[in-house]
Amino acid sequence: MSRFTDSKVVITGGAGAIGVQTARSFLKEGAQVALVDMSADDLADAAKQLEDAGTVATFTADVTKEADVEAYMRDAADKLGGIDIFINNAGIEGKVAPIMEQAVENFDNVMAVNARGVFLGLKHAMRQMKDKGGAIVNMSSVAGLQGSPGLVPYITSKHAVIGLTKTAALEGAKFGIRVNSVHPAPVDSRMMRSIESGVDPDNADEVQKQYAATIPLGRYAETEDVAHMILFLASKEASYVTGAQYLVDGGMLAG
Repeated sequence: MSRFTDSKVVITGGAGAIGVQTARSFLKEGAQVALVDMSADDLADAAKQLEDAGTVATFTADVTKEADVEAYMRDAADKLGGIDIFINNAGIEGKVAPIMEQAVENFDNVMAVNARGVFLGLKHAMRQMKDKGGAIVNMSSVAGLQGSPGLVPYITSKHAVIGLTKTAALEGAKFGIRVNSVHPAPVDSRMMRSIESGVDPDNADEVQKQYAATIPLGRYAETEDVAHMILFLASKEASYVTGAQYLVDGGMLAG
């Protein structure tokens, strides 16, 4: 099945684990894909990982800077021949610390990437899509739907993504632009290794076991689990879905 033949897809955080897996899934279904990330080296490595699935365009940009965002959107649209689907995926975890010990600089840095970056992505993707419509998927987290000690910058930023998603969905509807958010449980990736080590540097493996034990299905999400949901929301199968929050959490928030 090729749901995305000739669809033009842009993915931020494209060199990360979820970005690469999502790109692979889109490529396998016939899409043309552009990856956006801060590091040219990481993007080159991502493109190499994807060689068996297809060729991707790559763009180096800082998602917190409007000039960069405007430029990569324009250049990706020129390279691909438009933008049909935008995956607003770039994000960082920040440092783990209680609120009373959190540095303002860490809070601001996480909010800049995870909230301001999503806003700027929406702003310029919607400008590219307004004449023919499209689908946008914003990456949030179960952290956008609950609290968690030690992660207030991340938690706050992922809650913000929900408000951005709902507002963008309302504003985008008249242009045929659908906007939804995805909320994974912990994903087996570099980000979770960082959080586990931040919680307890001497016992990160035990932290992982404790986190996994809170998930009814008994394991972290795989990147494929998240990519499957992203592709569904970007597809015509979800043509009547907008402004919604979709869990990929193994039942974590069911209780």
